[in-house]
Amino acid sequence: METRGLDPVPDEERTGRVRALFPTWATANMTVLLLTVGAGLVVLNGLSFWQVLVAAVVAPLISFGLVGFVSLAGKRGGAPGMALSRAVFGVRGNLAPGALIWVARWGWETMNAVTGAYALLTVGDVLFGVRSTPALIMATLLAFVAGSFLLSGLGLRALRAGCTWSAYLFGAFSVLVLAHLAVTVPWRAVLDRPPGAVSMVVAGIGTLTAGGISWAPSGPDFARYLPRSSSGRAMVAVTVGGALLVLVPLVVMGAVMAVRTPELALTRDPVSFIGVLLPTWLSVPYLVVAVTGMVLINALSMYSAGFTAQSLGITVPRAWAVGVNAAISLFLGSLLMMVASSFIDAFVSFLRLLAVTFSAWIGVFATDMLRGRAYDPVALLDTGRGGAYWYTGGVAWPALAAWGAGLVVGLLFTGVEWFTGPLAGTWPGRSGLGWAVTALVSGGLYAVLPRPGRPDERP
Repeated sequence: METRGLDPVPDEERTGRVRALFPTWATANMTVLLLTVGAGLVVLNGLSFWQVLVAAVVAPLISFGLVGFVSLAGKRGGAPGMALSRAVFGVRGNLAPGALIWVARWGWETMNAVTGAYALLTVGDVLFGVRSTPALIMATLLAFVAGSFLLSGLGLRALRAGCTWSAYLFGAFSVLVLAHLAVTVPWRAVLDRPPGAVSMVVAGIGTLTAGGISWAPSGPDFARYLPRSSSGRAMVAVTVGGALLVLVPLVVMGAVMAVRTPELALTRDPVSFIGVLLPTWLSVPYLVVAVTGMVLINALSMYSAGFTAQSLGITVPRAWAVGVNAAISLFLGSLLMMVASSFIDAFVSFLRLLAVTFSAWIGVFATDMLRGRAYDPVALLDTGRGGAYWYTGGVAWPALAAWGAGLVVGLLFTGVEWFTGPLAGTWPGRSGLGWAVTALVSGGLYAVLPRPGRPDERP
């Protein structure tokens, strides 16, 4: 069991290898939610097969390119992302973006847990004809969250082993599914679909990108055991490569499935179409492997959430800090499964808000990296007034101001199921680019504002 918390990893303990990031980020995309999004790109956005393929390739290049870049901070500072964030925002200023990111993780873990529970229910229906009941829904959700909590509590070594095996299994079954679709799908109907509007392609890219960039603050968490000499280009390449390997086939598979049964892209149960469109011998093991992957996704998220909680001042071991996230995702997941009438609408709305939340932090943090940030390992853990990252009253005001401005402006361009900003009707808003506006505003503003000196520049 890993016991290290926010404290930076000493150089002599940095024995990780860059290639270990590949299965990590492949597993981070191993969710049947991408099948649902792929179906939505056809049914809701009206895209053609080739437009879906373009969106599926471009989105991870953008999102996981950012994740890979932010991961470099983990190699530089040897600490989790939200601990390194103290150097940018100040030990007190970091509480605002940290708290918002922590809450946003609740939603992501909830969505993933609900999807995993639906997959388990689909297996029961396909194999045994078992119909969902409130008690069965809660039992499957509880089992999923408990498995995620156990793996995240064990720590990075267990997560890496699980990700490696899960990537192999999921990849093998995905090949089988693709082969089955290749010989059973009416390809003329798939390829003859007329293209949709360019704005809908951009919106599709935005939706897919939104899910990916939410991993950016977690990037340093999985890179901090790498030696300082590790190649930055290789880190970015394996991060993007792992995402591409899984995301592209899943999105394309969802789009192809939706051509035959478009009504299933709007179902309350986001994964039931797998049991309908695939033979039992393939759908059941595929869903079982997919559930394993989604448990690992939640475990990866909870692993980072534990560090985020510690950076907010929750003074308990990391393994116990994630218990709060587990309990909240169980509560919110039960509400979503019992009450929500449209999963896909709720999911896309959540992704867009999630993207704005994380993009405001990414804009400031990434710009700070480009300005040559050096991380003081002692100062990262010093939350007192004499610490190098105390700045002015514990806050780096230029960073916090840029973050807040980006967040507000991004929300103005965001329109979702529960909230519509006054600029959501503009082209960026209709194209789902609120997250891009957020990153540009926060990063651009921080680039022109003065920054407190680095710790190694202080007397």
